[in-house]
Amino acid sequence: MFDSLNAETLARMQFAFTVSFHIIFPAFSIGLASYLAVLNALWLRTRDATYLTLFTYWKKIFAVAFGMGVVSGIVMSYQFGTNWSVFSDKTGPVLGPLMAYEVLSAFFLEAGFLGIMLFGRERVGDKLHMFATAMVAFGTLMSATWILSVNSWMQTPTGYSINALGQFVPEDWWAIVFNPSFPYRLVHMVLAAYLTTALVVGGVGGLHLLRNRTDAPARRMFSMAMWMLIIVAPLQILAGDFHGLNTLEHQPAKVMAMEGHYDSHPHGAPLILFGIPNPTEKRIDYAIEIPQLSSLILKHKWGAPLNGLDTIPDADEPPVAIVFWSFRVMVGLGMAMLGFGVWAAWRRYRGRLYDTPMLHRAAIVMGPMGFVAVLAGWVTTEVGRQPFTVYGVLRTSDSLAPVAAPAVAASLLAFIVVYFFVFGAGTFYLLRMMNKPAATPHLGLKDGPIRTAGSTQITQKHPDAHPSE
Repeated sequence: MFDSLNAETLARMQFAFTVSFHIIFPAFSIGLASYLAVLNALWLRTRDATYLTLFTYWKKIFAVAFGMGVVSGIVMSYQFGTNWSVFSDKTGPVLGPLMAYEVLSAFFLEAGFLGIMLFGRERVGDKLHMFATAMVAFGTLMSATWILSVNSWMQTPTGYSINALGQFVPEDWWAIVFNPSFPYRLVHMVLAAYLTTALVVGGVGGLHLLRNRTDAPARRMFSMAMWMLIIVAPLQILAGDFHGLNTLEHQPAKVMAMEGHYDSHPHGAPLILFGIPNPTEKRIDYAIEIPQLSSLILKHKWGAPLNGLDTIPDADEPPVAIVFWSFRVMVGLGMAMLGFGVWAAWRRYRGRLYDTPMLHRAAIVMGPMGFVAVLAGWVTTEVGRQPFTVYGVLRTSDSLAPVAAPAVAASLLAFIVVYFFVFGAGTFYLLRMMNKPAATPHLGLKDGPIRTAGSTQITQKHPDAHPSE
């Protein structure tokens, strides 16, 4: 299967495979950690046991997802030494400290408070437990900040010089960390994580509402997920627009590939909705397009000129077909999320949020779509940067370690087999946990006064009443 592939292609395939597995877990845990902090704060404020039920339910799922993310991240990082040692040598003075800051300021923060969040409520008291939960959530956001800074610097490198050994040497750390694409990419990724989590929570809530529409925790989690969806989906579309404008400024070839613009359009570029990229003839076959709309979106001006890939040397062009389709998958799913959120908002307005089985079935279908959108976005970002590892400066072909193709192929096959069993089993366990309904936890005497959902009485510790969302 790998006989005709060279070491560079195999190393890229291996990194793409491992990073694809890895990113789905941080994308979930970032949003879920914040959701847990909100649930815990609402429990402490209202003493509504439904919030505690949901916190206990989702913290177990978070623990498993967090552990899988850590393991997959460690495996992925080894490839910088095995397959990409030249890249590590050249960029190490810049990227090494940033990765160390991520471990010291973010991962240690998450790991240090994780045990208290999971097991410490009855041992440390409500206030310290809430602080620990907030620190875990803050740690996940800090981790995303540092990692996005690293990746954004590779997309838009600034604040460096190159020494006699060909290494990138830091000159201005502020410019390195806060490089031109970093703010846009950070906001886009964090919002994507929140959308991903909202869709998973909504899917689980929809599943249990189909089984029992009077299930109070299911109603509450579904309601909260739909609120998050209708708020964040429009913000993500707006953030995506700003991110696209920034990419056009700093990585025009990537946007050309995303749009499928092989040719320049001096009098306004059409928006190509669908088509089949033809790299041999350098055109989009069977294109379905809307005249002038790409100019309006990218330049905010009807008829604005846009350059095409005919202005880029062939050796510097990204793989158009992959970027073209991954971008459409991401955008299409983003619009589907917005449409689903509007549908849920309409059913809420009509008082039928919990009495619409079709909506709940759609929530189950949409449950994994956040992960698909995140993967499509990362494919667009990373493949669109090719043929460079550090955009415009260091080529991928010059970043490879001196490894033989058979060795990379063997390790890639080993990764595929091990990941299939290890992460397949972990994902299966997560799905089993989500398949079970949320059970009311045991509440000790020092948990404080408890009230049922929709009531102010302090007489029941295992509520069956409907929540008044």
